Amino acid sequence: MTDSTLGESIPAPAADAPVDRDDLLDRAQPYRRELLAHCYRMMGSVHDAEDLVQDTYLRAWRAADRFEGRSSLRTWLYRIATNACLTAIESRGRRPMPSGIGAPSDDPERPVVEAPEVPWLEPVPDAMFRGEQPSDPAAVVVSRSSMRLALVAALQHLPPRQRAVLLLREVLKWRAAEVAELLDTSTASVNSALQRARAQLQQAAVSEDELSEPTDPAQRDLLDRYAKAFENSDVTEIVQLFKEDAVWEMPPFPEWFRGRDAIARLIGAQCPIGPGEGLMVPTAANGQPAFALYSKHEGGDYKPFQLQVLTVEEGRVAHVGAFFGDDLFRTFGLPESLPVDGARH
Repeated sequence: MTDSTLGESIPAPAADAPVDRDDLLDRAQPYRRELLAHCYRMMGSVHDAEDLVQDTYLRAWRAADRFEGRSSLRTWLYRIATNACLTAIESRGRRPMPSGIGAPSDDPERPVVEAPEVPWLEPVPDAMFRGEQPSDPAAVVVSRSSMRLALVAALQHLPPRQRAVLLLREVLKWRAAEVAELLDTSTASVNSALQRARAQLQQAAVSEDELSEPTDPAQRDLLDRYAKAFENSDVTEIVQLFKEDAVWEMPPFPEWFRGRDAIARLIGAQCPIGPGEGLMVPTAANGQPAFALYSKHEGGDYKPFQLQVLTVEEGRVAHVGAFFGDDLFRTFGLPESLPVDGARH
């Protein structure tokens, strides 16, 4: 696993002057997006991450008189946020994808059954992290590679403190001694935890070379064909766009499927959207291409069906995370319905 998997290096910030409660929130505001990304990578949930960032700012405000300027304000905020996440994980547990809790299903025709009791991993909209210039530290730590769905899912299988060590050392480029101080442990323990975390994530590592740019013509053509195939309910065309060993999983259903043939049988048998009854609206999640799939209802309008996050490798779709839930559409700022008149891809 290389450093490029999780993002680029950021120079260590210099110490800041002490702050008081009156100006703390103004000075801390520029770090909100990157703190949100950090909490999301730790928790695997947009809503949990938003809550924990709010909690971080509240804790910082209450403790403003204890910030003496021996480190940067940014570092201090990360200390608070990381500890808040570690506490939250103790009570909330990890958020897996279906492929992280069992073997693939061998019967795509068998009806799938929801498992609402499982706190599933949630995708995060790219729009939450737009707006910074590429040179900004916030933009670096919210790099596309560090937000990949496979990586965030793999992080969920690490023990919480290993998860924190990996992110602080690999993404934020903290020194081992700084991480040891935050976690109240030794530098040797931090280095050991980092080695174990790297080994466990080796299979999930996503190198920068595997990331296609959103403007790449070949990828745009693939995505256009993919969207049209779904709107036409053309299973034959859909499957041609998948890699042979592609994976399809769809929280909150625990069943998942490996191989283009299994995916074809699943879509053919269980997708209730017929030709002309679906609408694919492009979006972006976790630094990856995504589509909001709407289905036509009796009243004529299109209603939310699922949000598909795609992993594209070697010109084919290698993985689809198809997430269900109307609240997810709201998180992504997507319409709760689309009229037939004027609705367009």
